[in-house]
Amino acid sequence: MTRKIAFILPPLVELLDLAGPAQVFREASLMGIELDIAFYAVEQQPASAVGLPLGKIRNYRKATLSEGDFIFIPGFYFEGLKRRPGIEYSFFRWLGDCSARKINICSVCNAAFILGSAGLLDGRECTTHWRSTDLLQSMFPAARVLTDVLFVKSGNVYTSAGISSGIDMALSILEEWLGPLVANQVSRGLVIYHRRGGKHSQQHIYLDYRNHINPKIHQVQDYMISHLELSLTVETLSELFNSSSRNLTRIFKEATGITINEYLTRLRVEKAGTLRNNPEYTITKIASECGFKSARQLQRILKKYSKSEK
Repeated sequence: MTRKIAFILPPLVELLDLAGPAQVFREASLMGIELDIAFYAVEQQPASAVGLPLGKIRNYRKATLSEGDFIFIPGFYFEGLKRRPGIEYSFFRWLGDCSARKINICSVCNAAFILGSAGLLDGRECTTHWRSTDLLQSMFPAARVLTDVLFVKSGNVYTSAGISSGIDMALSILEEWLGPLVANQVSRGLVIYHRRGGKHSQQHIYLDYRNHINPKIHQVQDYMISHLELSLTVETLSELFNSSSRNLTRIFKEATGITINEYLTRLRVEKAGTLRNNPEYTITKIASECGFKSARQLQRILKKYSKSEK
């Protein structure tokens, strides 16, 4: 199913608020994920907050959106909202209608004020740039404004904090659709680390230990993820990636903070936990699929990791 991502530019849009999330979805589309990325504007010929003219862009009313699609509204120079009440009020009504039709509405930075003006924050947890959280709460007292998170999802409404947190929110949306491995691959393509908000789920092994930019170690990690059923010894990996065992062991630990064998075990435990949800898989089959020598070894390691997490 092709998902539509409609970016709607408010007057005096902040460039990074727009470009960051847009680049996340662009990177995903280059990986073969079916996305329809489109751009619309509240005004016919918008300009950015820094004065860069953006040319003629279709009006937001031209957007054809269906249930499950996404609207992204980047942040803007705040005075721009006050100077255009006639245009903005009609936009607020349009946003409310989109939300009622189960279209997802996402704000970056102070675009949360647009969502609030549209009545979309009432009774919801939300956030915005740290400089504006108090103002957001005072202007929209029915909202539950959080001050210490990167982004918040509340039903079909997403809000994010300042500037680069729009990237984090876009990555989290990709993870909702396609899982943490895809989100990690996109973040690596952008040469960033996938951060997570306090309201989001805990870190995932496919995202953990990737906060580095060593291309060889990323390749080793990708290979391990895709070949867990094999006997992945340090010697085998060293030969595959043209390195000595000693050197690969050293640079892997330097890049990730853990050893190759520890990382491999964590990957296998994660996959085993996923496969256990399949009623057709016996514990013996799961052990084989994950590269454990026996069902008994798998059970022993699962018990060990279960205890360590308590």
